[in-house]
Amino acid sequence: MADPQRHPFLHGLSKHRGAPPTVVVIFGASGDLTARKLIPAVYNLAVDNLLPADFFLVGFGRKPIPDDEFRTLAADAVKEFSRRELKAEVWDRVAAHTTYVAGGYDEKPAFDRLAAHIDEIERKLGREMQRLFYISTPPSVFAPIVVKLGESGLAARHRGLPHHSKVVIEKPFGKDLTSARELNATIRSVFEEHQVYRIDHYLGKETVQDLLVQRFANAIFEPLWNRNFIDSVQITVAEDVGVGSRGGYYEQSGALRDMIQNHTMQLLALTAMEPPGSLDAEAIRDEKVKVLKAIQPLTIGPAGEVARAQYSAGMIGGKPVPGYREEEGIAPQSNTETFAALRLCINNWRWQGVPFYLRSGKRMARRVSEIAINFRRPPGTLFAGETARFDLAANTLSFQIQPDEGLSLILNTKVPGLETRTQPVKMSFRYATTFGSNTAEAYERLVLDAMIGDGTLFIRGDEAEASWKLYTPVLDYWRSVGRPGMDAYAAGSWGPPNADAVLARSAHAWRQP
Repeated sequence: MADPQRHPFLHGLSKHRGAPPTVVVIFGASGDLTARKLIPAVYNLAVDNLLPADFFLVGFGRKPIPDDEFRTLAADAVKEFSRRELKAEVWDRVAAHTTYVAGGYDEKPAFDRLAAHIDEIERKLGREMQRLFYISTPPSVFAPIVVKLGESGLAARHRGLPHHSKVVIEKPFGKDLTSARELNATIRSVFEEHQVYRIDHYLGKETVQDLLVQRFANAIFEPLWNRNFIDSVQITVAEDVGVGSRGGYYEQSGALRDMIQNHTMQLLALTAMEPPGSLDAEAIRDEKVKVLKAIQPLTIGPAGEVARAQYSAGMIGGKPVPGYREEEGIAPQSNTETFAALRLCINNWRWQGVPFYLRSGKRMARRVSEIAINFRRPPGTLFAGETARFDLAANTLSFQIQPDEGLSLILNTKVPGLETRTQPVKMSFRYATTFGSNTAEAYERLVLDAMIGDGTLFIRGDEAEASWKLYTPVLDYWRSVGRPGMDAYAAGSWGPPNADAVLARSAHAWRQP
């Protein structure tokens, strides 16, 4: 009988998708992402027996940390952030093969020590191992780490063999088209494309993966998935938190770079892509790139298709919160947007004339990420005219990515009674209700896929460049005009008036998820 705590999606993976002997090196091992996501992901994979029998974890960072102290820090991270409690018998197996190497990210001697450390692991084990380098550092040292992996020979070790080296790179992948191309060029000078895994953790979320299943495993949806039946698509990625302690980073980023260019565009690509020829990673990524390249350039300016804003003081959870420019680390005259909304048009047969509306912001009414497919209204007049009796809504299929993963469909139905009256109702499915709430975290799936060599849920180099090509002109324009065009919205609201104007030109309105 299957362990009831295991997520159903993981059942059988240990039999059919085993990873080869692997040493995972985490650059930025003392950082927040490592503690919150990566170490707990490794632990939960161990709980599910999905780590290879020969698995080694090596932390790498500037700060010197003894091995025992690093193991203690890792155990504390599991206790605080893991979705399951720490079991000593499981953690002890991971901790026994956990070590730490200190050094600068641009110091070749440090990388030589790392290479010697891994060589010693292989010597004691008596076999070659796959080397997975996970770069979880500030983006300023992405390129130096890749270069040093090349100079030390770590990147080329076992190339062409099943145990070749791989590199996982966190976001942000560049800050504009030029920097993304430069980073891609650096990576390709050291690694081959099949060795590279550019991460976007949204692709590891259950509902995002389920989007392909719903489209292509259910005959009722795909025939309607086009301009003949769909009126518009809305994608919302809203946060109720402010910038917190990330003010310094956010000032250099903003909503467009931080959320729209990567997470939100990945949701769009999966929603709008053509059916791939297979579930092969390259077949899926080919279709994503095609649809990104089919998006028309954005109209920019006062009456354009893009809106931006900053949050002002307001109420969140019944408590007052400051405006963006009053937050710690934020310049008083900051022009960084905390909210962005836009209208995209895809120039292909399937989506001609169907607007895709995207929005993302901080300090919004609540935390929610969703894709809403709004179908066209029926052309008939059978239930039209008497609005008091016939309360009709457009059919909407929505995929909720967080926090309550699932999907819902709005239908119109007859209200019980002797008089014919109609009312919209919602049919809902929730992962927590059907499969239990202790579902696998996105990083568990992504770390596992990187180990086994499945690139489906990772971003290809040309995919990243296609997205930056669309948004770099917007960033350049905002930089050139400065403050003009920057709207404001109260913290705790659903956004600024200029975001409503983006939709109003097509007689649409934003949903309230």
